[in-house]
Amino acid sequence: MSLTTDPAPPPPTPPPRHPPRRSPLRGSALRGFPLPARGRAFLLILLALVVTVPALGLVVSAGGEAEAHGTPMKPASRTFLCWQDGLTDTGEIKPVNPACKSAQQVSGTTPFYNWFSVLRSDGAGRTRGFVPDGELCSGGNTNFTGFNTPSADWPLTHLTSGATVDFSYNAWAAHPGWFYVYLTKDGYDPTKALTWNDIEAQPFLSVDHPPLNGSPGTVEANYSWSGQLPAGKSGRHLIYMVWQRSDSAETFYSCSDIVFDGGNGEVTGIHDPGNPTEPPAGACSATRRTTGSWSGGYQSEVTVTNSGDVPLLGWMVDWSLPTGQSVDSLWSGNATYSGQNVMVHNAGWNGSLDPGESTTFGYVVKGSGGDTATALPCRPG
Repeated sequence: MSLTTDPAPPPPTPPPRHPPRRSPLRGSALRGFPLPARGRAFLLILLALVVTVPALGLVVSAGGEAEAHGTPMKPASRTFLCWQDGLTDTGEIKPVNPACKSAQQVSGTTPFYNWFSVLRSDGAGRTRGFVPDGELCSGGNTNFTGFNTPSADWPLTHLTSGATVDFSYNAWAAHPGWFYVYLTKDGYDPTKALTWNDIEAQPFLSVDHPPLNGSPGTVEANYSWSGQLPAGKSGRHLIYMVWQRSDSAETFYSCSDIVFDGGNGEVTGIHDPGNPTEPPAGACSATRRTTGSWSGGYQSEVTVTNSGDVPLLGWMVDWSLPTGQSVDSLWSGNATYSGQNVMVHNAGWNGSLDPGESTTFGYVVKGSGGDTATALPCRPG
């Protein structure tokens, strides 16, 4: 991993694609963070690789592509820690932490199961002037409104000002991008609504396409890097992280509540939920059928069904086209392409599915031979 003081480059503009008659296609842990006694077995899987970043505000560059779709694990975000706080051995969500319980009362339990989905499909890396004051922790995503609630009770990660620590960000799905890590200004008050004026204007750490560790779609999968925390800080603060995909406009936002009290990454304020090794994030299935064909192409419809026991806020379907074929247009979903590989995320209006509920997306393919596949891989996202 090499260092540079150059700013992170702007994300490339994906090639335009035009679906028929519908919405346009968009190219759709830690040394220094020892774990608390409670929940130690669960969190041990989140330890990440260590690489030192010696200076404030540096940009970390790594060779190869990085891929992401998740939330910070170290220091952990509100959504992840509240999921951990509320998860029972039966898979039900029953928050114990007062702030997490309040979030449930506002937004229900679905956001807890979808702790990795605080995103804006139209974000394009935007922050101030895009995400409204008071809605920073949800990124303006109304599914996560409860996590904006001002409170001194949110689960806390205990840190030491000026220390070099390892950061870990869960990689629930795979996409390249940049991470921007901000800190609140001195005098931050967690009992008041968080505004952009509470956040330092510039990130204290920017990370350029860090490496992916593990297999996406699991708690273990992560991006990891090491960086120095701002010096001269004390008391309550909040780390605000923005993850910006470089292959589409999709952008993730998160709040991690911290306190500078000489700590080494201990987490307080959560109820030990047992020892889950995978998030009960629900399940989905996808079936494909050919709805029309002609010389040199065909049209398909994919039906996505919530096959699990909990509601979904989003889904992802990915598959490989037969050799010589390419997607000419796609609708009712947001797609990215890599060679013959296609990944489709839900559109903004068809991602929320109750158990047993279904939705569809369609696409047109150029190339001969058709496609015999009837079942496609699907996972929450």
